[in-house]
Amino acid sequence: MGKTLLLKAEIRESVGKHSAKKVREQGKIPATVYGHKQEPASIMLDAHDFTEGLHHGHRVMDIQVGKNKETMMVKDLQYDHFGKNIIHADLMRVDVTETVRVTVPIELRGAAKGAEGGGMLEEHLDRLEIECKVTDIPESIMIGVKEIEVGDVVHAKDIELPLGVTLISDPGLLVLTCHLVAAAKTTEEIEEEAPAAPEIITEKKEEEVSEG
Repeated sequence: MGKTLLLKAEIRESVGKHSAKKVREQGKIPATVYGHKQEPASIMLDAHDFTEGLHHGHRVMDIQVGKNKETMMVKDLQYDHFGKNIIHADLMRVDVTETVRVTVPIELRGAAKGAEGGGMLEEHLDRLEIECKVTDIPESIMIGVKEIEVGDVVHAKDIELPLGVTLISDPGLLVLTCHLVAAAKTTEEIEEEAPAAPEIITEKKEEEVSEG
């Protein structure tokens, strides 16, 4: 993790949906700070600066409120119903020397060999829970899929983690599979497999009756 980002914040005097809406209209993001056996605090951060920090991989930030500065980790983010804009953040006070448990996204790298032979790579899990020092939190867990072939299965325990990072998620969790994709059937094949239509004998019976 690179140099800790420094952001300035302000105390929110009032909370609630109406207050949070006003905060967002000012170009800020409402946030709640907790941890280290201190009372939770309600603050607001500049939306642009905070979002830019996240885009550059910062999950641990120095937040300054007035003359007081604390190191905080982004614990949870809430987005609008479009999944685009952050509408609230939960921040946790941390010490850069302590070990924490966090959930980080999985990022796939490369093209699987199995895809060249008609296979399809299916991702069953998109994030892992890990434990590490605050300063070692990775932006994501990289998985190289280049050597994965049809029939291969990847579990959480198979993933190589960065130095100093410990897996907390269930080691047996299914992460990736590569399987053959069923070929689409032609119209001729569908017709051949379809059951034959029952023979209509109504007319024949009527002819037999008229002849009698």
